[in-house]
Amino acid sequence: MSYDWLGLLMFVGALIFLSIGYPVAFSLGGVALIFALIGGMLDIFDPVFFSAMPSRIFGIMSNYTLLAIPYFIFLGSMLEITGIAEKLLETMGILFGRVRGGLALAVVVVGALLAATTGVVAATVVAMGMISLPIMLRYGYNKQLATGVIAASGTLGQIIPPSVVLVVLADQLGVPVGDLFLGSLIPGLMMAGIFCLHVLIVAWLKPDVAPALPLEMRNIKGKQLWIRVTSAMFPPLLLILLVLGSIFFGVATPTEAGALGSMGAILLAKLNGNLSWQMLQKTCDSTMRITTMVIFILLGSTAFSLVFKGIGGDRFIEELLVNVPGGIWGFLLVNMSLIFVLGFFIDFFEIAFIVIPIFAPAAQALGIDLLWYGVILGANLQTSFLTPPFGFALFYLRGVAPPEIKTEDIYKGVIPFILWQILVLLLIIIFPVLVTYLPSLSTSL
Repeated sequence: MSYDWLGLLMFVGALIFLSIGYPVAFSLGGVALIFALIGGMLDIFDPVFFSAMPSRIFGIMSNYTLLAIPYFIFLGSMLEITGIAEKLLETMGILFGRVRGGLALAVVVVGALLAATTGVVAATVVAMGMISLPIMLRYGYNKQLATGVIAASGTLGQIIPPSVVLVVLADQLGVPVGDLFLGSLIPGLMMAGIFCLHVLIVAWLKPDVAPALPLEMRNIKGKQLWIRVTSAMFPPLLLILLVLGSIFFGVATPTEAGALGSMGAILLAKLNGNLSWQMLQKTCDSTMRITTMVIFILLGSTAFSLVFKGIGGDRFIEELLVNVPGGIWGFLLVNMSLIFVLGFFIDFFEIAFIVIPIFAPAAQALGIDLLWYGVILGANLQTSFLTPPFGFALFYLRGVAPPEIKTEDIYKGVIPFILWQILVLLLIIIFPVLVTYLPSLSTSL
């Protein structure tokens, strides 16, 4: 009798544990042990699979690509804690302040810049929510537009490189991180561009929803404005060039570029006069906590995947997905729908370490370009992280929003941005060249 369907039940069991609040790593590890015992009693699971666990753990610890994660987390935390992000947002607000919707445009631009230097969604949403939301409300911005643009811009860190999300996806799909960074650059800029377009359209149709800043708030002119813009914008732009340029031109690997970026962030903090032992300690503590969480999830997911394969779950799921009606398009519809829905309930790391290893072999069997597949996964996750009622970016913003902001304001505010994100996702699915052009150009050079 075949028990391959147990793999599907194992997947459901993990989701149940996660939904009732158990820590991710322990949910995965616990489900693995439960189903290993069930498989042993049914005589379909060979305990020899667990002998591969130590080598898998050492493999994770020696994975050079995953070393980029703590570097990028450190970089983002340093920019947030030392106030560099705050100064950048204030300056962009002054620069765009004379335009209707100028503050909202500044939020989008700064969101894209922070995404290109940190790739950490939570840090970006929280930083911009704390800094820009009170200012936007003070100067008459509509609550829904203000919260929507902050939450949407914060999620640009999912798709604009260098992104922690893309580093993990590259590792799980077995594609070069640098190529995935290049492939996601055009879609990421499309997302930021379409957000700016939305703000301009809304401000033109309803001027009272997104007014220009009062004259007294933008009275910095001439040399003084130029000095402020130069000191606030050029250092982060230089950091972006340092990180992305070193990867794109083959000077450094993503891990080495992350180390360069971390050193660059420390230097920027020092030049801004904000570096102290206390700041450095807070940044290191934040980095350690997030990195430890990721490593424990990796260990739990390793046990989960070993047992999943041991009871034949990988064969069952692959056959199921490969034989979905509609071939590649049917597979993508099922795949994208499931990941979109899972994004409401569980964090990206859980999705990456549970779902992607199940879907990736089926995608490869169907002849799908894994580089393109990785980028559309990233764009899909970005959309799901915004979607009510459980989008993680909404929770981050709710946690720092002033009391006058209701949860329904945030939910209503993100809906237009979700629709724009879905449009960009459809475009990169229909026109794969938007993803493959830059990596192929890089290869030819």
